[in-house]
Amino acid sequence: MRTRVKVCGLTTVEDALEVAAAGVDAVGLVFYPPSVRALGLEQAQAIRAALPPFVSVVGLFVDASRDTIERTLAAVSLDCLQFHGDETALDCVGYGVPYIKAARVHEGFDLVQFAARHETAQGILVDAFVPGLPGGTGQTFDWAVLPRRLPCPLVLSGGLTAHNVGEAVRTVHPWAVDVSSGVERTPGRKDPLRVQHFLEAVAKADGFDREK
Repeated sequence: MRTRVKVCGLTTVEDALEVAAAGVDAVGLVFYPPSVRALGLEQAQAIRAALPPFVSVVGLFVDASRDTIERTLAAVSLDCLQFHGDETALDCVGYGVPYIKAARVHEGFDLVQFAARHETAQGILVDAFVPGLPGGTGQTFDWAVLPRRLPCPLVLSGGLTAHNVGEAVRTVHPWAVDVSSGVERTPGRKDPLRVQHFLEAVAKADGFDREK
């Protein structure tokens, strides 16, 4: 199986085109105002319009109102929603778009039970738990605490870089990996070389060479 790759927190058309050309499967647009990677609707529209076919666009929200999400969807065509707050399963449905629910993993956290509560999710994204922060911390966590089986695909995030993503893929065998700060030169701006190295590390862990 090939591990899918999502690069989150894009803020410019230039970066979006570069990561798409590198071969990522999906890009993430952040609609959470406190984030340094947050986008306005016009920026998001421009990125969406510039992307080539077959690159999925994921919109990230944190405890946003239903009205906010609906207005965003009316303005920007999103393929998937990613919820990073305290949303219940009921909060995540009803938009006509699949969703991924993020879980911040810490000692004693029951991911199987969490996934069962979000049985309508297309996937569960796991991230490091940092008090007061909904994600994007750039910190890793102990991958050994993750259960071997979940009822839906697992997306691994949290402090991933080209240096550790290979080990992460070999250890966890996730459906996909999600990276943001680990491929940036400054917050919100992606480094094409770091993106390329990240993709190569994932491919190597999957057992094939991207150049062949």
